Amino acid sequence: MPNTKYPPRYITKMNAVADSISRICITLAAISLVAMTVFYVWLVYGRYVLNDTPTWVEQVSLLLVMVITFLGSAVGVHQHSHLSVVVFRNIVPTSVRNVFVVITDLLMIGFASMMFWYGIQLTKFKWNTLIPLIQVSEGLRSLPLTICGALLFLFSIGHLIRLLTGWDERQDNIDEG
Repeated sequence: MPNTKYPPRYITKMNAVADSISRICITLAAISLVAMTVFYVWLVYGRYVLNDTPTWVEQVSLLLVMVITFLGSAVGVHQHSHLSVVVFRNIVPTSVRNVFVVITDLLMIGFASMMFWYGIQLTKFKWNTLIPLIQVSEGLRSLPLTICGALLFLFSIGHLIRLLTGWDERQDNIDEG
């Protein structure tokens, strides 16, 4: 751990930017969840009360599920609450654990890079096709995947920078013992 009590300014700024992006993602995912709930209430009401099923609800909800899933998983990685299996990493000596943590971050950066790159390709490929019933671009289905890849890349780079500079706060990582 560094000698100072407070992290360097660049770490503080990096954390502030990542936290702001995370809050935006949580807000968008929450709004999407509420909207999807309202749309399904309308679907049930339309189907059983009005006897006129609004067919657009399912297609819009599929788009919203993509937003909720991918933005939520990016936030989970940033906040260290995403599903991870650390049992093996936690039973090895600290020196080996440090290597595993770095490898994990590097693998995540590689995965996020591929997710972003192929997400762009998929979004571009599907952009000129319309989703039936709602007439919006089919590329919107894969856009959350692309955004998630970019966010995972940024968040994982941030984790690695904090780790290598001694300011990592993940609980399952390196301990002094």
